[in-house]
Amino acid sequence: MELRDIEIFLTLAEELHFGRTAARLCLSPARVTQAIQKQERQVGAPLFERSNRTVRLTPVGRQLREDLRPLYAGLKDSMRRAQLAAQGITGTLRVGMLPANTYDLRPYWDVFHLRHPQWKLRIQRTPFSDSFGALRRGDIDVLLAWLPIDEPDLTVGPALLAEPRVLAVSTDHELTRRTSVSLEMAADFQHPEAGTVPGYWYDAYIPRETRRGRPIERGPVIQDTEDAIILASMAEIVVLFPAHMARYWVRPDLTYLPVTDMGPLPYALVWRSDAENDLVRALAEVARDLGPLGAES
Repeated sequence: MELRDIEIFLTLAEELHFGRTAARLCLSPARVTQAIQKQERQVGAPLFERSNRTVRLTPVGRQLREDLRPLYAGLKDSMRRAQLAAQGITGTLRVGMLPANTYDLRPYWDVFHLRHPQWKLRIQRTPFSDSFGALRRGDIDVLLAWLPIDEPDLTVGPALLAEPRVLAVSTDHELTRRTSVSLEMAADFQHPEAGTVPGYWYDAYIPRETRRGRPIERGPVIQDTEDAIILASMAEIVVLFPAHMARYWVRPDLTYLPVTDMGPLPYALVWRSDAENDLVRALAEVARDLGPLGAES
């Protein structure tokens, strides 16, 4: 089976639709059909059950999918490493971002590239609901996350920034009559809940009570920033964010109000202790040498 045919099979196994598969791979539907028919002849059994309305994997197709997935991923990774080696790049450091201000952090990325041209940086957004899981699975090498983090298998490195807080509310929310708010005011409204992250960590982001002891109610469970933004824009919740969100997530249906009685939220590099390597140490060294951006970045 050729590499392109494997890609067609795995894409169809995911999409379960010949038209979407063809569009995703920039192929004609006839080419997708021909590839699947060829594979079924080679295997000697149908891989998909087809009807006018549905496409489903057969038991043989499911087995082939599970067998091919890791092989295909390995082949793609090998090709990617070979291409990078041809360009003189010997390693890639994958940095997961919880804050949205990637551009503000360009000084760190630029100095890393200048010092280590043989290494590539891949900056990617990471949902906070699975950020520690992404580290532990090896999906990313370093995470930029808010503090504190107290996980026995994770190392907390240097801080990169600390930012004041803002409250995101819908543009027609009653709080928009004000130019700023306090956490005491924000406690009158429902905030989002995150069900799969350590409690102490999320409590540092959205406290459970104000300084005067008023409880802060949490409502719908969210998985990422976009979930929170959508619910806030619909006036179902209000959301505490770092201040850069007012620049990076500008929307006509949202207003960001400065929060006057909360300290800056610090963010630091975090990595899996048993996966620390030269690339991780190099980025941490850059962060230490440049120092944090500061609370007003």
